[in-house]
Amino acid sequence: MDKLIEYPKLIKRILTEYVELCNRHSNRGIETFLLVDESKAHYIWMNLGWQNGDRVTGMTVYVRIRDGKFWVEEDWTEDGIATDLVRAGVPKEDIVLAFHEPKMRQYTDFAVAS
Repeated sequence: MDKLIEYPKLIKRILTEYVELCNRHSNRGIETFLLVDESKAHYIWMNLGWQNGDRVTGMTVYVRIRDGKFWVEEDWTEDGIATDLVRAGVPKEDIVLAFHEPKMRQYTDFAVAS
């Protein structure tokens, strides 16, 4: 697998599926969308709008590709984006759970990159 070509396609496909699912069961007043910066390899699933008079702004998932690895910076999904990546054939050593403090990453099943 050529990571430089396949990894961006993969994360974009996975996040697009989630966003489309959310939009099928949309919450009135809340927009769910995907922000992609392909030149810098940043992928953000975002929610924005109003609910019961309160402003809703939130990042559900933020993944970037850095040094040939997926860096999961933010993940509020139930099973975790890393699980979807592994199911799609990405080796665990190519996934960094960056939302964990670097010294704690050694206790996960994923990459320890700092």
